[in-house]
Amino acid sequence: MLGFIGCGTMGSAILEGIVSKKLIEPEEVLIFDLDLGKTKELTNKLRVKVAPDLETLIRNTQIVFLCLKPQDMKGMLHSIKNFLSPNHLLVTIAAGLNIDFFERHLDNINPLKVIRIMPNTPCIVGEGMSVICKNKNVSGEEEKKIIALMESLGKVVALEEKMFSAVTGLSGSGPAYIFLIIEALADGGVEMGLSRDTALMLAAQTVLGSAKMFLQTGEHPAILKNKVTSPGGTTSSGLLALEKGAVRAALIDAVIKSAQKADLMGNEISEFREGDIS
Repeated sequence: MLGFIGCGTMGSAILEGIVSKKLIEPEEVLIFDLDLGKTKELTNKLRVKVAPDLETLIRNTQIVFLCLKPQDMKGMLHSIKNFLSPNHLLVTIAAGLNIDFFERHLDNINPLKVIRIMPNTPCIVGEGMSVICKNKNVSGEEEKKIIALMESLGKVVALEEKMFSAVTGLSGSGPAYIFLIIEALADGGVEMGLSRDTALMLAAQTVLGSAKMFLQTGEHPAILKNKVTSPGGTTSSGLLALEKGAVRAALIDAVIKSAQKADLMGNEISEFREGDIS
């Protein structure tokens, strides 16, 4: 049995991807959320089961996805710690919370098996980018099983946990940067006379096609960029404007600042809760 605690945007996306790709039968999934409207919507749509409480969910599942906000995680862990066993595999998608956080708050479980995942919102449309790491108690087979589940939502790569802040700054927050770029490109089109709907479609499809072209050809972005750029041409003029506007530096800085914020948030939550582990 597979359990989901938290049925927000990302938790629901992961659940829907797993069920829709028939990686698990709906009747083998148990969900819990304090928002009963969310659980009702998912049961109507996916035919999964709703647990009446956390104890029921934990006692009837083996793999449990923890899809809560970081600030809500500590309280939930202390609600379930007495129902967990070494046979459970916990999968967390909470940004900023290291595996060590879970090991400290669930120190009564030995060994404790934890997998940490950083997904992003394009998982909702099956084009997500998820990064995964595990603690030493998780077997290779268990890791492969979770990777297979997440691959139903897009691409998956395994990295060391020390890279997760960088991942958060790049692929975790990255969709917001791309949406901003799409919006800005469309604004330029509107300024030059295009309708808003047409400009947005042109901008979005251009981003989608460019990304797909890179992934399929494997050529360096600089090479692909140069193939579009003729000496003294229209693209060259546009690129010069981007360089003058420091767009490249701004995007680099966005990734760095987001990664630093992820570190800060995780440290604040861990340090604030440190004294009341019970």
